[in-house]
Order: sequence, then structure tokens, then C-alpha cells
Amino acid sequence: MTKIADAIAREIGADRILSDVGEVAAHRTDYWILAHLRARQGRLAAPPVAVVQPHDTAEVAAVVRLARAHRAPIVPYGGGSGVVGGATPGDGALVVDLRAMDALLELNEESLTARVQAGMLGSDFEASLAARGYTSGHFPQSIARATMGGLVATRSAGQFSTLYGNIEDLCLGLEVVLPNAEVVRTPAHPRSATGPSLRELFIGSEGILGIVTEATVRIFPEPEKRAQSAWTFDGMAPALEAMRRIVRVGWRPAVVRLYDAFEAQWHFKQWVPEGKCALLLVSEGPAALVAAEEAACATLATEQRGHYVGTAPVEHWMQRRNTVPSWDQFLDQQMMVDTIEVSASWNCVGRLYDGVIAALKPRPGMLVASAHSSHSYRQGTNLYITFAVKPERFEDAEAAYVDAWGAVMEATLAAGGSISHHHGIGRMRAPWLQRELGSAYPVLRSIKQALDPLDIMNPGKIVPLS
Repeated sequence: MTKIADAIAREIGADRILSDVGEVAAHRTDYWILAHLRARQGRLAAPPVAVVQPHDTAEVAAVVRLARAHRAPIVPYGGGSGVVGGATPGDGALVVDLRAMDALLELNEESLTARVQAGMLGSDFEASLAARGYTSGHFPQSIARATMGGLVATRSAGQFSTLYGNIEDLCLGLEVVLPNAEVVRTPAHPRSATGPSLRELFIGSEGILGIVTEATVRIFPEPEKRAQSAWTFDGMAPALEAMRRIVRVGWRPAVVRLYDAFEAQWHFKQWVPEGKCALLLVSEGPAALVAAEEAACATLATEQRGHYVGTAPVEHWMQRRNTVPSWDQFLDQQMMVDTIEVSASWNCVGRLYDGVIAALKPRPGMLVASAHSSHSYRQGTNLYITFAVKPERFEDAEAAYVDAWGAVMEATLAAGGSISHHHGIGRMRAPWLQRELGSAYPVLRSIKQALDPLDIMNPGKIVPLS
């Protein structure tokens, strides 16, 4: 046991420190495929000096205070579902696992809010609400593995976001343990004009400014009705235009999901002809509103020469939407696969799509370069870029992976898009963040410096100070 582990054991109890070798090893990485590759090759950083699992906010604060005294770097850890290395610890790190803090603390049915601890899984939270006739409206693909604190800390988006909003729209208030071990709470009002939003400071901060221990979020009554439809288009341009026209005038289907021709064939070849793109729409809410929205979306899709192909593709997606192959299945085939979500305004998203695909396809060993869109707004939409690369020599897998990522980041910036829509920055995107933020980047560094001058909170992520 290290000195820091001994100190924590004395302060909050030895039972709070995970001693199982397998448990400790599991905290050496999150779900970043590059870390999984490095683990196979024996190139991961040393195991954490300790993995501590506090049971309440006071214990989190005690751990942070002791870590600060020992100058030990802290990595907050939820479900380990991050895919850009945001929870992958470096050498000498102390991992703070929040999963024991997993209670639904309060459900306010009159004001439609819920107060929940950071370690509760998204799927458990949704099940708790459903038992009372409510929904969170937040359905990320990682819902069964991601914790509520992790969803806040990474600025998550859910599959039904076009209607319900993303986590920054849903989160009303937070409890956070700062790097100096102070506990702060931001009030949870429907809206407040009391200066800059301090809540927003921590949403998407990925643990570099403190540890989220609790969140107060909006909830919704279970929808009265749901309607589904699928459409095919001759290309991405008319499909994107149909999406733009739908959200532009104020229709807000919960799901507005577009697949390019390759992905449409991959997922829906039974219903979608080869060479066609596929658009999935899901509307839900009061029955009268759903009926009006469904009819309006059908008219707008038809105006862009969309062809209605029924509800079966949507039903297929609803059943399988969270079923994805593991990284190990690809690594076993000596392939590197990833999805990179970016975003852009409507006037440049077509250019972004063309630029990214053109940048990826010629690269050596590139097997797949495709995209789909899954989150739309009046101002623009996101693109999920998927690539699969199989280098001639698997020893070059990391270089090929990093090269593909670089191609996507450069093409995104060149088209005027944002390098991340909802997976965050972590380690993978950090080299490009300054170019996107421009003159605002020093402000972010200054905030990090002011709150965490010792650089102990998840160091090396987003804005490395050293």
C-alpha cells in the first residue's frame, strides 16, 4: 500500500479501497480502443497507485484533500465508457470510482426534476423513473454502462436529443468537489440570470476542474404516443436538406437519424436499395402533436424526393441500437475501428461530410469510411464518422489509427465544423482543441490554473498545464 492509500484507509476506512487485482486492472483504461491496443501490447501506464470507492460526498472531499496533500493526480471514474481516453489514468494516479454513490435522492413530480448521485448508471436512473411513469429523455448508446456523473462530465448527447435536448439542456444543478476539497452546489432553478452559469463550467469539464458528485436534472412524463417512419434518398444532400427543413420550422422529432449509402446498406439492406441513404424519424409526445408532426415531416421529406419505406427499419434500429461489437472483436482481426462525432452548421455540413470521407478513403489499409447523423438543431447537425483500418503490419496499428483521427480533425476544422459533438476531448482530441477555441483557449487554461494550480485533477486531459 502506498502512503496515499494508507492515509485514505485511516481517514475513511480500508474497505473503501479496492484491493482485488482484477478491479484495479480494470481501472487502467476506459473504453478507448487505443488504450485497449496498448494493453494488448503491454504498453499501458502503470496501474493506479490505488482505486478508492467513496460512499458519499464527504468521503470524496476527504480523498481529494489527502490527494492534494500528497500531490497525487486524481482521475474521477464512473462506468469507464469514455472512448477518447478521458478516464485513462497516467502513472502514479489515484482513481476515484464513484459507482458506490448510486442513489436516486429525490423525485419532484410537481416540478419535474430528479436529484441523483453521480455513480448511478443511466439505465438504472431511467428504470427508476419509468417505474413512476417518467423518462429522462436521455438515451446515449452507453446508457447501461455510463454513470450520471460521467454523462455530465463528458457533455453527453442521447439518441432522442432532438426533442429532449442534450445533457446541458437537462442538467439544472450540480454538486461538485473542487480540487481544494471544497464542496460547491449550484442552485437548480428552471432559469436564472445570476451572472455566468457556474453549472456550465463543470458540464463537459471531464474531471479537470473537480468531481461531480450529484446532479439535478429535468424529467418528463412518459409520452402518450410514438410514431415511426423511414425514408430513402438518392444522396446525402437531399436527405440533409429534408432534415434541415424539418427542424428549421420548429418540428422536433425525438429521433432524426440519417445514414449514408454505405451505412444504410450495412444496417438496413433488407429495406433500403443499394446506393440510397436512409432517414429514420421518431416522433413522441401528446397524440395530437405526434400526428401533426408525422404528417408535416412526411410532406417535407417527400418534397426532397424522399421515398417512404415503412416503419421496419426504425423498429430494427430501436431493437439493436445499443448492441455494438466489442473492440476485442476488431483487434482480434488486426483492425482499428472508431467512430468520431463532429458537428457543423447546415451551410457547411455537406462540405464537411465530403471532405472527411475524401480524406479517409485513400489512406493505406482503410476498409471503411462512412458517416451518419444523429443529433440535429435549427442551426446544424452532427456527423458520426466511422472508419475501419487494417494496416499491412499490425505493429503499425497505432500510427494508422492516429493518422485517421488526424485526417478527420483536420478536415473538420477546414470545413468550419467542431471537432467534438458529445464524446468530449480526453486525450485524443486535446492537440486540436486550441485551434478550435482560438482566442478563447487561454481563458479555459486560466480557469484550470485558478481552480487547480497543482494540476492534480485528471491531468493531461483537455488543457494540459504541463
